[in-house]
Amino acid sequence: MVAMYLDEYQQHDAMGLAELIRRRQVSRGEVLEAALAAIEQSNPVLHAVVRTRIDQARQESQHQPEGAYFAGVPTLSKDLLMGIKGEPLTFGSAALSQWYPTEDALLIERSRRAGLVIVGQTATPELGLMGITEPKAFPHPVNPWRAGYSPGGSSGGAAAAVAGGMVPLALAGDGGGSIRIPASYCGLFGFKPSRGRVPLAPAHGEIWQGAVIEHAITRSVRDSAALLEQVNGMAPSGPYPVLHETGYVALLSSPCPPLRIAFSLGEPLSRGLGTQLNPEVTAAVEKTANLLAAMGHEVEWCDPPVDGDALADSYLTLYLGHLAADLRWISQQTGVPLKRLSIEPATRAIGRLGAKLSAWEYETAKRYWHTAAEQMSRFHQRYDALVMPVAADTAPKLGELYPTVARERLMALLAIPGVPKLALEAGMLKRLAVDALSRTPFTQLANLTGQPAMSLPLHVASSGLPVGVQVVGRLGEDKRLMQLAAAMEQHENWQKPLPRQAFPPQAG
Repeated sequence: MVAMYLDEYQQHDAMGLAELIRRRQVSRGEVLEAALAAIEQSNPVLHAVVRTRIDQARQESQHQPEGAYFAGVPTLSKDLLMGIKGEPLTFGSAALSQWYPTEDALLIERSRRAGLVIVGQTATPELGLMGITEPKAFPHPVNPWRAGYSPGGSSGGAAAAVAGGMVPLALAGDGGGSIRIPASYCGLFGFKPSRGRVPLAPAHGEIWQGAVIEHAITRSVRDSAALLEQVNGMAPSGPYPVLHETGYVALLSSPCPPLRIAFSLGEPLSRGLGTQLNPEVTAAVEKTANLLAAMGHEVEWCDPPVDGDALADSYLTLYLGHLAADLRWISQQTGVPLKRLSIEPATRAIGRLGAKLSAWEYETAKRYWHTAAEQMSRFHQRYDALVMPVAADTAPKLGELYPTVARERLMALLAIPGVPKLALEAGMLKRLAVDALSRTPFTQLANLTGQPAMSLPLHVASSGLPVGVQVVGRLGEDKRLMQLAAAMEQHENWQKPLPRQAFPPQAG
């Protein structure tokens, strides 16, 4: 088993492992034990996995559906939204430490039906609210590329687990960049599907007005395409009439037709936030534009035609409003009064601001989503895709972006009656925008418009940390975007050894 783990298990993506199982070159049990050994070895250092389900996984591995696509390949789910009946789901919060879903999430059900075996759950920031994964209730995941650095968020545990060689793919979610940001920081492929493509049923119809979508972080494009083919399609109660699509994997082997592609440094999205691009990010975007031109695509400079300030304000207004509702839901579920919930100071402060938003403010913010979607629809009448940064810099250091103690004390003042409303009127939303989005202002656009978007691992900075490049596609054209990604993957041969064990396990 150790020999398989060292010499074979981590060399393969999920489809490669599934093929070995189908050919009986290795058993499902051996692959599972290799995954468990990888987690046991690496997780004490990487802290990617918050809990395992070893006995359940072993049992489920032996009862896979006949002919299942992934044939018993191990995976991890995210400790957020992806409920497993009767098992803990904390949303990264101490407030939900004793909460257990009463039914499986549809993504969990469909993933199992596809042959994936869920061996545990990955770390997320409290309620998935940050672009870093540093919850106070759990150890903080470490970027496998370098000790002391963050894998990003909110799917930071998922990215650390895949880059760290624990599993070939991990289920993840994206409400404002939470798949693409960790994929960028960890040198992986991260695909955010179009709105409604992967349902959130049965617990939810939509989250954040449809901005949240779930899928996975993977090493290869084909794994992402194969999983999406297996899990896509509306739920019976779904709010969007998105029918099940096939042909994702088959299309990857077909030549990608010449496309007209715009590339941008995303200035309209970042200008009002004071964002400063690392020159390595600029180089990565320009390198990608040159690569696409060399592959025969028509590439030209063109910024996305949206108002970045309005986009940020709109996104954060919905973010605040939904958090206020979420905290009341937690209070109802746990029977703990809102004031006594064991939540982080930043979460409590943002929730207090959200509770003071009026219905008309919330609705006005939501209406801008359609404005942005209409602007991008017209943009895509000329361009098939848009290339721009995922983040303004490489991965931050752990603790670098988390609110300081002084800032948390300032946030505590929002408990004083009347202060939250005054704070909003005094421009607190703008301050939040700068704090929350200045490093990652490029990813929220696709969530608000519903477009598919992905992070491609095309560059490594001189510092040795990876830089992902984002490609946004036309609404609903997920398969075309996957086809383009596969062509770029083949051209650049980015499936290379990952930085697993980039620092020794005993380094802590």
